[in-house]
Amino acid sequence: MMRARVIFGGLLLVVVALVVQVVRKEQVLAHGTPVLLELAPVDPRSLMQGDYMVLDYAINREARLSNDTDWGASSSTDSGPKEGRLVLRLDENGVGRFVRHDTPGTPLAPGEFLLRYKVRQGRVRLGAESFFFQEGHADRYAGAKYGELRVTGDGTSVLVGLRNAERQPLGRDTGDAPARVN
Repeated sequence: MMRARVIFGGLLLVVVALVVQVVRKEQVLAHGTPVLLELAPVDPRSLMQGDYMVLDYAINREARLSNDTDWGASSSTDSGPKEGRLVLRLDENGVGRFVRHDTPGTPLAPGEFLLRYKVRQGRVRLGAESFFFQEGHADRYAGAKYGELRVTGDGTSVLVGLRNAERQPLGRDTGDAPARVN
């Protein structure tokens, strides 16, 4: 009897945690500011792998170059930041441009906003490093030049789609199943 309660309690805890995560992402989608981030070139062999696309953002490289920190590339004991927030500003086309790294206590200037990042294996990650689409539809996304994100005031983001060089949505012009993002 006690074992069943522990199993049920653990299962309930997992379900509650999943629901909380879904609600948080839905809040970002509903209330987040739309931001386009320019995609950086990726090794063509890893650009399209099966039914998903590996993404890298130009802003990741700008952020790395602007800071003399090691970013954790050489060992697990590096003193570089493992996570933080970038300060961005939208240009006239709605594309997010890197301004600086956020420092606690430094207020944002008008028009600036935050974007959270984490450093994993020496790479800056925004949490949206892959874009999943229906099998056989890779050609629809091959021309992607921008990732479309929704960003909240605290810097939390969700990837909602890809856009071409003219900043037009990709993959939404047919009645097919929508792509998934991760």
